[in-house]
Amino acid sequence: MSFDIQGKLYEVFEEQQVSEKFRKREFVLEIPDGSFTQYCKFQLTQDKCNLIDNYKQGDEVKVTFNLTGKPFTKNGQTMYFTNLQAWRVEGAAASGGYGAPAGAPAQESAAPSFYSSDADNDLPF
Repeated sequence: MSFDIQGKLYEVFEEQQVSEKFRKREFVLEIPDGSFTQYCKFQLTQDKCNLIDNYKQGDEVKVTFNLTGKPFTKNGQTMYFTNLQAWRVEGAAASGGYGAPAGAPAQESAAPSFYSSDADNDLPF
């Protein structure tokens, strides 16, 4: 499943050649979250490493990514790694796209109110 998120490009790291056949590049998005700000690190791999080249620190971008996770066992102890695997980076539109799954339907109207403004319909307790 893929997700979209929009944020400000906070930091871009140099490309890393991890092995002869694998390279990656990481970047951090600054994402508003109520009264706190989240800093989330994403990873681009292989031929996607250059997707971030057209953007600079401070640019608003929209990132489409997959959430991946793997177990890793060393010395009998298992650890779990989670990765935000980016595969599309584009300039952000004026509208927000914070955390919505890609292709998710937008909410069109507010939920109906269960409260009536008529005091005569009030329950006795």
